[in-house]
Amino acid sequence: MPIHDQGYRRYAGERAPRGRAWSVIARAGVRASIRRRAFVGLLIVAWLPFFVRAVQIYASSNLPQAEFLAPDVQMFRQFLEQQDVFIFFVTVYAGAGLIANDRRANALQVYLSKPLTRAEYIFGKFAVLATFLLLVGWAPAILLLLVQIVLSGSVAFFVDNLVLLPAITVFSFIQVVTIGAVMLGLSSLSNSSRFVGILFAALTFFTQAVYGVLWAVTRDSALSWVSLSYTLAHIGDAVFQLPLRYRTPIPVSGMVIVGAIAASAWILERRIRGVEVVA
Repeated sequence: MPIHDQGYRRYAGERAPRGRAWSVIARAGVRASIRRRAFVGLLIVAWLPFFVRAVQIYASSNLPQAEFLAPDVQMFRQFLEQQDVFIFFVTVYAGAGLIANDRRANALQVYLSKPLTRAEYIFGKFAVLATFLLLVGWAPAILLLLVQIVLSGSVAFFVDNLVLLPAITVFSFIQVVTIGAVMLGLSSLSNSSRFVGILFAALTFFTQAVYGVLWAVTRDSALSWVSLSYTLAHIGDAVFQLPLRYRTPIPVSGMVIVGAIAASAWILERRIRGVEVVA
Protein backbone atom coordinates (compact mmCIF):
# COMPACT_ATOMS: atom_id res chain seq x y z
CA MET A 1 0.00 0.00 0.00
CA PRO A 2 1.54 3.34 -0.99
CA ILE A 3 1.95 5.93 1.75
CA HIS A 4 1.39 9.50 0.68
CA ASP A 5 3.20 12.31 2.45
CA GLN A 6 0.65 14.56 4.20
CA GLY A 7 3.21 17.03 5.44
CA TYR A 8 3.15 20.80 5.02
CA ARG A 9 2.72 22.11 1.51
CA ARG A 10 2.40 25.68 0.33
CA TYR A 11 -1.02 26.78 -0.84
CA ALA A 12 -0.97 26.63 -4.62
CA GLY A 13 -4.34 28.25 -5.27
CA GLU A 14 -5.16 31.83 -6.11
CA ARG A 15 -5.14 34.22 -3.19
CA ALA A 16 -8.03 36.65 -3.03
CA PRO A 17 -7.06 40.28 -2.42
CA ARG A 18 -7.56 41.42 1.16
CA GLY A 19 -10.68 43.44 1.86
CA ARG A 20 -12.95 41.55 -0.54
CA ALA A 21 -14.15 38.81 1.78
CA TRP A 22 -17.40 40.70 2.35
CA SER A 23 -18.41 40.02 -1.26
CA VAL A 24 -18.49 36.25 -0.58
CA ILE A 25 -20.94 36.81 2.28
CA ALA A 26 -23.00 39.18 0.14
CA ARG A 27 -23.26 36.79 -2.81
CA ALA A 28 -24.16 33.86 -0.58
CA GLY A 29 -26.82 35.92 1.20
CA VAL A 30 -28.39 37.16 -2.03
CA ARG A 31 -28.49 33.65 -3.49
CA ALA A 32 -30.03 32.25 -0.32
CA SER A 33 -32.78 34.88 -0.39
CA ILE A 34 -33.75 34.47 -4.02
CA ARG A 35 -34.09 30.72 -3.55
CA ARG A 36 -37.21 31.41 -1.49
CA ARG A 37 -40.22 31.58 -3.77
CA ALA A 38 -42.23 33.72 -1.35
CA PHE A 39 -39.49 36.34 -1.32
CA VAL A 40 -39.20 36.36 -5.11
CA GLY A 41 -42.98 36.79 -5.23
CA LEU A 42 -42.68 39.77 -2.89
CA LEU A 43 -40.08 41.36 -5.16
CA ILE A 44 -42.34 40.89 -8.18
CA VAL A 45 -45.31 42.45 -6.38
CA ALA A 46 -43.06 45.35 -5.31
CA TRP A 47 -42.60 46.25 -8.98
CA LEU A 48 -46.32 46.47 -9.76
CA PRO A 49 -46.49 50.21 -8.85
CA PHE A 50 -43.75 50.80 -11.41
CA PHE A 51 -45.92 49.41 -14.20
CA VAL A 52 -48.89 51.47 -13.01
CA ARG A 53 -46.78 54.63 -13.12
CA ALA A 54 -45.36 53.65 -16.52
CA VAL A 55 -48.93 53.39 -17.87
CA GLN A 56 -49.64 56.82 -16.35
CA ILE A 57 -46.62 58.30 -18.14
CA TYR A 58 -47.60 56.63 -21.42
CA ALA A 59 -51.14 57.97 -21.19
CA SER A 60 -50.00 61.51 -20.39
CA SER A 61 -47.57 61.43 -23.34
CA ASN A 62 -49.94 60.03 -25.95
CA LEU A 63 -53.50 60.94 -24.92
CA PRO A 64 -54.45 64.64 -24.92
CA GLN A 65 -57.27 64.00 -22.44
CA ALA A 66 -54.77 62.51 -19.98
CA GLU A 67 -52.42 65.48 -19.82
CA PHE A 68 -53.40 66.00 -16.19
CA LEU A 69 -51.46 62.78 -15.44
CA ALA A 70 -48.20 64.34 -16.64
CA PRO A 71 -45.32 63.43 -14.31
CA ASP A 72 -43.54 65.93 -12.11
CA VAL A 73 -41.16 65.90 -9.16
CA GLN A 74 -44.06 65.28 -6.78
CA MET A 75 -45.02 62.12 -8.69
CA PHE A 76 -41.56 60.60 -8.29
CA ARG A 77 -41.57 61.47 -4.59
CA GLN A 78 -44.98 59.85 -4.20
CA PHE A 79 -43.75 56.77 -6.02
CA LEU A 80 -40.89 56.31 -3.56
CA GLU A 81 -43.35 56.78 -0.71
CA GLN A 82 -45.56 54.07 -2.17
CA GLN A 83 -42.57 51.75 -2.15
CA ASP A 84 -42.15 52.20 1.61
CA VAL A 85 -44.55 49.37 2.38
CA PHE A 86 -42.54 46.99 0.20
CA ILE A 87 -39.29 48.25 1.69
CA PHE A 88 -40.68 47.39 5.12
CA PHE A 89 -41.58 43.81 4.16
CA VAL A 90 -38.32 43.27 2.27
CA THR A 91 -36.37 44.54 5.27
CA VAL A 92 -38.14 42.14 7.62
CA TYR A 93 -38.00 39.18 5.23
CA ALA A 94 -34.41 39.56 4.05
CA GLY A 95 -32.83 41.34 7.01
CA ALA A 96 -34.22 39.91 10.23
CA GLY A 97 -32.17 36.71 10.09
CA LEU A 98 -28.95 38.08 8.62
CA ILE A 99 -27.11 38.04 11.94
CA ALA A 100 -29.70 36.36 14.18
CA ASN A 101 -29.43 33.09 12.26
CA ASP A 102 -25.63 33.14 12.55
CA ARG A 103 -25.91 33.71 16.28
CA ARG A 104 -28.37 30.84 16.63
CA ALA A 105 -26.00 28.51 14.77
CA ASN A 106 -22.92 29.84 16.62
CA ALA A 107 -21.49 30.72 13.22
CA LEU A 108 -19.87 33.98 14.32
CA GLN A 109 -16.96 32.04 15.78
CA VAL A 110 -16.51 30.32 12.43
CA TYR A 111 -16.76 33.51 10.40
CA LEU A 112 -14.38 35.51 12.57
CA SER A 113 -11.85 32.69 12.95
CA LYS A 114 -11.06 33.15 9.26
CA PRO A 115 -9.08 36.07 7.81
CA LEU A 116 -12.28 38.08 7.98
CA THR A 117 -12.68 41.24 10.01
CA ARG A 118 -15.82 42.30 11.81
CA ALA A 119 -16.17 45.22 9.44
CA GLU A 120 -16.10 42.89 6.43
CA TYR A 121 -18.65 40.57 8.02
CA ILE A 122 -21.03 43.43 8.84
CA PHE A 123 -20.60 45.08 5.44
CA GLY A 124 -21.24 41.76 3.69
CA LYS A 125 -24.50 41.33 5.61
CA PHE A 126 -25.44 44.95 4.94
CA ALA A 127 -24.77 44.49 1.23
CA VAL A 128 -27.34 41.67 1.11
CA LEU A 129 -30.11 43.85 2.51
CA ALA A 130 -28.99 46.95 0.59
CA THR A 131 -29.15 45.03 -2.71
CA PHE A 132 -32.82 44.19 -2.26
CA LEU A 133 -33.77 47.59 -0.85
CA LEU A 134 -32.21 49.33 -3.85
CA LEU A 135 -33.94 46.85 -6.13
CA VAL A 136 -37.31 47.84 -4.64
CA GLY A 137 -36.77 51.59 -4.25
CA TRP A 138 -33.96 53.18 -6.24
CA ALA A 139 -33.98 50.89 -9.31
CA PRO A 140 -37.67 51.27 -10.29
CA ALA A 141 -37.55 55.03 -9.65
CA ILE A 142 -34.53 55.47 -11.95
CA LEU A 143 -36.08 53.19 -14.56
CA LEU A 144 -39.29 55.20 -14.34
CA LEU A 145 -37.30 58.33 -15.15
CA LEU A 146 -35.82 56.59 -18.20
CA VAL A 147 -39.30 55.43 -19.25
CA GLN A 148 -40.48 59.03 -19.16
CA ILE A 149 -37.64 60.13 -21.43
CA VAL A 150 -38.26 57.29 -23.90
CA LEU A 151 -42.05 57.63 -24.05
CA SER A 152 -41.96 61.41 -24.38
CA GLY A 153 -39.24 61.24 -27.03
CA SER A 154 -37.53 64.22 -25.44
CA VAL A 155 -35.16 65.07 -22.62
CA ALA A 156 -37.01 68.31 -21.88
CA PHE A 157 -38.61 66.95 -18.72
CA PHE A 158 -35.27 65.63 -17.47
CA VAL A 159 -33.53 68.94 -18.20
CA ASP A 160 -36.30 70.93 -16.52
CA ASN A 161 -36.11 68.67 -13.45
CA LEU A 162 -32.41 68.02 -13.05
CA VAL A 163 -32.97 67.59 -9.32
CA LEU A 164 -34.67 64.23 -9.87
CA LEU A 165 -31.65 62.02 -10.59
CA PRO A 166 -29.55 63.19 -7.63
CA ALA A 167 -32.63 63.40 -5.38
CA ILE A 168 -33.67 59.82 -6.07
CA THR A 169 -30.13 58.59 -5.54
CA VAL A 170 -29.34 60.61 -2.41
CA PHE A 171 -32.63 59.84 -0.68
CA SER A 172 -32.42 56.14 -1.55
CA PHE A 173 -28.88 56.05 -0.13
CA ILE A 174 -30.00 57.71 3.11
CA GLN A 175 -32.98 55.38 3.40
CA VAL A 176 -31.01 52.21 2.69
CA VAL A 177 -28.14 53.07 5.05
CA THR A 178 -30.50 54.02 7.87
CA ILE A 179 -32.88 51.08 7.59
CA GLY A 180 -30.06 48.63 6.89
CA ALA A 181 -28.06 49.76 9.92
CA VAL A 182 -31.08 49.64 12.24
CA MET A 183 -32.11 46.17 11.06
CA LEU A 184 -28.59 44.77 11.42
CA GLY A 185 -28.37 46.24 14.92
CA LEU A 186 -31.65 44.61 15.90
CA SER A 187 -30.69 41.32 14.24
CA SER A 188 -27.55 41.16 16.37
CA LEU A 189 -29.59 41.39 19.58
CA SER A 190 -31.36 38.04 19.26
CA ASN A 191 -31.00 34.47 18.03
CA SER A 192 -34.54 34.49 16.62
CA SER A 193 -35.26 36.09 13.26
CA ARG A 194 -38.98 36.13 14.08
CA PHE A 195 -38.37 38.11 17.24
CA VAL A 196 -36.16 40.54 15.29
CA GLY A 197 -38.91 41.03 12.71
CA ILE A 198 -41.45 41.72 15.46
CA LEU A 199 -39.01 44.11 17.12
CA PHE A 200 -38.48 46.05 13.89
CA ALA A 201 -42.23 46.24 13.28
CA ALA A 202 -42.82 47.38 16.86
CA LEU A 203 -40.13 50.05 16.53
CA THR A 204 -41.71 51.31 13.32
CA PHE A 205 -45.38 51.34 14.30
CA PHE A 206 -44.94 52.22 17.98
CA THR A 207 -42.95 55.37 17.20
CA GLN A 208 -45.56 56.34 14.60
CA ALA A 209 -48.27 55.88 17.22
CA VAL A 210 -46.31 57.96 19.74
CA TYR A 211 -46.07 60.80 17.24
CA GLY A 212 -49.79 60.48 16.52
CA VAL A 213 -50.58 60.91 20.21
CA LEU A 214 -48.19 63.85 20.56
CA TRP A 215 -49.69 65.56 17.52
CA ALA A 216 -53.22 64.99 18.82
CA VAL A 217 -52.27 66.62 22.13
CA THR A 218 -50.10 69.49 20.89
CA ARG A 219 -51.34 69.93 17.29
CA ASP A 220 -47.69 70.56 16.47
CA SER A 221 -45.81 68.53 13.83
CA ALA A 222 -42.42 69.64 15.15
CA LEU A 223 -42.17 66.37 17.10
CA SER A 224 -42.09 64.15 14.01
CA TRP A 225 -38.50 63.27 14.91
CA VAL A 226 -39.77 60.69 17.44
CA SER A 227 -40.63 58.42 14.48
CA LEU A 228 -37.79 57.18 12.30
CA SER A 229 -40.08 56.54 9.34
CA TYR A 230 -41.60 60.03 9.55
CA THR A 231 -38.11 61.47 9.89
CA LEU A 232 -37.04 59.74 6.68
CA ALA A 233 -40.17 61.07 4.94
CA HIS A 234 -39.31 64.57 6.15
CA ILE A 235 -35.75 64.23 4.85
CA GLY A 236 -37.14 62.96 1.55
CA ASP A 237 -39.27 66.06 1.08
CA ALA A 238 -36.22 68.24 1.68
CA VAL A 239 -34.04 66.26 -0.74
CA PHE A 240 -36.70 66.56 -3.47
CA GLN A 241 -37.05 70.29 -2.68
CA LEU A 242 -40.77 69.95 -1.99
CA PRO A 243 -42.84 71.70 0.71
CA LEU A 244 -42.10 70.11 4.08
CA ARG A 245 -44.95 68.24 5.72
CA TYR A 246 -43.61 68.64 9.27
CA ARG A 247 -42.29 71.64 11.20
CA THR A 248 -39.31 69.70 12.49
CA PRO A 249 -36.06 71.51 11.56
CA ILE A 250 -34.11 69.57 8.96
CA PRO A 251 -30.92 69.59 11.13
CA VAL A 252 -32.90 67.86 13.90
CA SER A 253 -34.13 65.19 11.49
CA GLY A 254 -30.59 64.76 10.23
CA MET A 255 -29.32 64.29 13.79
CA VAL A 256 -31.96 61.60 14.39
CA ILE A 257 -30.78 59.71 11.30
CA VAL A 258 -27.14 59.99 12.33
CA GLY A 259 -28.02 58.98 15.88
CA ALA A 260 -29.90 55.88 14.70
CA ILE A 261 -26.95 54.81 12.54
CA ALA A 262 -24.45 55.51 15.34
CA ALA A 263 -26.52 53.57 17.90
CA SER A 264 -26.75 50.62 15.52
CA ALA A 265 -23.00 50.74 14.91
CA TRP A 266 -22.38 50.71 18.69
CA ILE A 267 -24.68 47.71 19.14
CA LEU A 268 -22.95 45.84 16.31
CA GLU A 269 -19.53 46.60 17.77
CA ARG A 270 -20.64 45.12 21.09
CA ARG A 271 -22.50 42.10 19.72
CA ILE A 272 -20.34 40.94 16.78
CA ARG A 273 -17.51 39.10 18.49
CA GLY A 274 -15.71 35.90 17.59
CA VAL A 275 -15.58 34.73 21.20
CA GLU A 276 -18.17 35.51 23.80
CA VAL A 277 -16.55 36.74 26.99
CA VAL A 278 -18.46 35.67 30.09
CA ALA A 279 -17.78 37.80 33.14
